Amino acid sequence: MRNVVIGVVVVAIAIAAGWYARTYLWRRKLRRKQAFFGLPQNSESLLVVNRDAGGPDLMISRNDVFALLELSALIKDCGAHAQLITHDSAQQGFGERTEFCVGGPSSNRRMAAHMHSLLPGVRVNTEPDPGPDRGAFQIGSERYRMEPGITEYVVLARLTAGQGREARPVFLFCGQRAITNQAATRYLAKHHERLTRKYGGNSFVLLLKVVNSQAYGPDVVELVADVTRAAQEQAPAPKNSHRAKQ
Repeated sequence: MRNVVIGVVVVAIAIAAGWYARTYLWRRKLRRKQAFFGLPQNSESLLVVNRDAGGPDLMISRNDVFALLELSALIKDCGAHAQLITHDSAQQGFGERTEFCVGGPSSNRRMAAHMHSLLPGVRVNTEPDPGPDRGAFQIGSERYRMEPGITEYVVLARLTAGQGREARPVFLFCGQRAITNQAATRYLAKHHERLTRKYGGNSFVLLLKVVNSQAYGPDVVELVADVTRAAQEQAPAPKNSHRAKQ
């Protein structure tokens, strides 16, 4: 009987230890995720949306809706809450609440303001006239042109505006098309643990390439470069253009 009791106690201790270890690891993982996104339990965040470039001010494109759903899931996983606001009603500073800003500067005034203040080295061609440079990015001395449905670029940034590690970050998803915004949110959701290990609470700016979206949608994304330094400096005259090979 004593051996049976000892066996039961040992099993109970092992189960309790395993449960405690799993709980500890889950909580530590959650705390890291909350710290990276600036979303402690029950905190508030902002989802700043743009407008469809071909529609009225309050129309949101289908792919941007999908991007917001990706971000909403991340926010919910952190135990935080989100407030959805339009780009032209976000008249407030940053650092108090985490902000997720979606859309290019031509359709999102908030994005245009952030890029002007925080990313002076990134310029976006917002001219409506068709041409090879329509929607092109210039980052530093490099120019990145898009070929719709084949090769498209998006800037993914986490910025704290020099306010220190305790400030709530601003996340920017600035793509050449709406589908690239969705691709960037999906990339962030998939790779946030790796980004946490690499950057911690520091700012970063990544240039991503969305490959063959007409066939694969937002799923095939390649990291082109970490352009943090170039994006935060004033942009010089462009030297090189990047386009997909014919």
